Amino acid sequence: MPETIHRVNGYAKDAFTYYPVIVVGAGESGIAMGCQLKQQLGFDQFRIFDRQAGIGGTWWINRYPGVACDVPAVFYSFSFAQNPTWTTLYPPGSEIVRYYHDVCEKFGIFDKIELNTDVEECRWLEDEQLWEVKLRHLVHGMGDLGHKDRSKVLNERGESAVYSSTEIVRAKVVVSAVGGLVEPRGWPDDIPGYDTFKGPIFHSARWDDSVDFTDKDVVVVGTGCSAIQFVPKLTKAPFNAKSVTQLMRSPPWVVPKATPPGGDEAYRKWSPTLFTYIPGLQRLMRTLVFLGGEYDFRLFGVSEWSIKERKKLEDKLVQRIKKMAPEQYHEILTPDYGVGCKRRIFDATWYPCLAEPNVDLTTQPLTRVNEHSVTVGPGSTYPPPSKANSKIPTDAREIAADVIILANGFDTTKWLYPLKVVGRDGNDLIDTMDKRGGPQAYQGTAMDGFPNFFLIFGPNTATGHSSVVLASEGMVNYSINFIRKVLNGEASAVEVKHEAEMAFTKEIQNKLKKMVWTTGGCQNWYVNEGWNSTVYPYTQFDFAWRCMFPKYSDWDITLTSKGVTKRRLRQTARILSWILLFTGLYQAKKRRLTPKGIRDFIRNSLVVVLATALRGIQQLLNALQSI
Repeated sequence: MPETIHRVNGYAKDAFTYYPVIVVGAGESGIAMGCQLKQQLGFDQFRIFDRQAGIGGTWWINRYPGVACDVPAVFYSFSFAQNPTWTTLYPPGSEIVRYYHDVCEKFGIFDKIELNTDVEECRWLEDEQLWEVKLRHLVHGMGDLGHKDRSKVLNERGESAVYSSTEIVRAKVVVSAVGGLVEPRGWPDDIPGYDTFKGPIFHSARWDDSVDFTDKDVVVVGTGCSAIQFVPKLTKAPFNAKSVTQLMRSPPWVVPKATPPGGDEAYRKWSPTLFTYIPGLQRLMRTLVFLGGEYDFRLFGVSEWSIKERKKLEDKLVQRIKKMAPEQYHEILTPDYGVGCKRRIFDATWYPCLAEPNVDLTTQPLTRVNEHSVTVGPGSTYPPPSKANSKIPTDAREIAADVIILANGFDTTKWLYPLKVVGRDGNDLIDTMDKRGGPQAYQGTAMDGFPNFFLIFGPNTATGHSSVVLASEGMVNYSINFIRKVLNGEASAVEVKHEAEMAFTKEIQNKLKKMVWTTGGCQNWYVNEGWNSTVYPYTQFDFAWRCMFPKYSDWDITLTSKGVTKRRLRQTARILSWILLFTGLYQAKKRRLTPKGIRDFIRNSLVVVLATALRGIQQLLNALQSI
């Protein structure tokens, strides 16, 4: 068994730790992988490591007021672990975390999860055909900090304040399930005064529950999904903020949420009972939600039909703005880009809250932070300066501030960050991607030069109109096809071919150039320097189909002697089947068959031949299973 170095407080001792499979991340993708390793392969010799102090990934760490799913829960859940007792169509984050806990308990993978453990580096050992993985065990709670904040603690207070020990282990297969919305964006480098501010500054993804908002002036930077969920809460109990000023760079398209059958109250009251006792009802509703999402894919193309469909929806959404939002904000709330170019926001509370006298929205840029205030302006970020007759104020002004909340998103262009992955010939995964043009992976799941390494929800796998849970579940099932070969001893290494990865990436990037995310006239977090590393340019059905039917010809599979034997047995089974079939047909040809004779042949000869062939195949399959 491979040697392992285990360091505790700087001291090293010999140890031997080997896990056939290591999964990085205990969010929904990591949980799905753990469950399917047990369910499909009957395999439980794996470990799931997560640096955070709890299970659930982004749903564990995001605890801001109003955090909730904007995809119906019947669809934002695992197909293999449906939950009939969701309390609402769009459940809060805490309920989603409880659901993940229930799934872990149902499939018995709690004991496979190690929290407060940061996977710092994975390095492929070619001679041993193994991954060497460096683990950093964290002081409780340190993993809940972003990488930048954790590095700050490390620099100020030393290593012992962050890490309790270091461990080097080895694995046959490594699966990255780290997700995309992991590292919050930090303070903008071009805005001075951060160190002079006397109040708290924190990111919404690392909500500070110790902050008292009562009678405080709050400044919120950003108008993404998170901000639109928590801003309407701040001026009400239990927060009771004195004022909220929200700084917006450009307006999002805000789409109404779907209303559940019978209305919210009826759904909350009756859906648990109906889904529990009427077989297939929840599956039917899940299918209808899926089909509705697939229909929305029409909004992302550049065909004449897609353009017309976008225009129809945009007209309806502009009327909604005029109906729900104060008139003074109509100009800055009306986007000048195609719907779908940025991620749509599904919400019903943000527009009405802007009518409150102590809530203000502005597109004047943040230019400085003072001790008890912020300065915005001069100028405005929206509408663009080229627009004539704009009524938006542009003069610089000072806004009182006791608390600043950053809701400016995540570092989405840094895939796997800060995890370092070193494959064959010492090549770094991220450097390899960058040299080829940008973040990429075959089927969003594999890269050549990195054997036995799989990404769940890697580059170009978000569809923008469907459920990320469905997409990641597809990638889990796709990966299982290859992990099975390694775990049962058929293959020592599985690796996508270089030409297949390059061809897949070329196809995806060429298609993306013809989609609304590139042509829609907006600046979004999907695209960085012309390279779209996030979105999949086809339907969710297309992605699921590719996951269900892998192209094994696109893979290099290094077979073991056992794998070679199995392949030969499969080939023999196929050859025997054809021999038996053609033997029966040859015998039929030799006879002079009347119509009655044809019927007798079908009933007797051919059936016997096919039955014999099937028995022979079954015998060979039984032999395969015993190897």
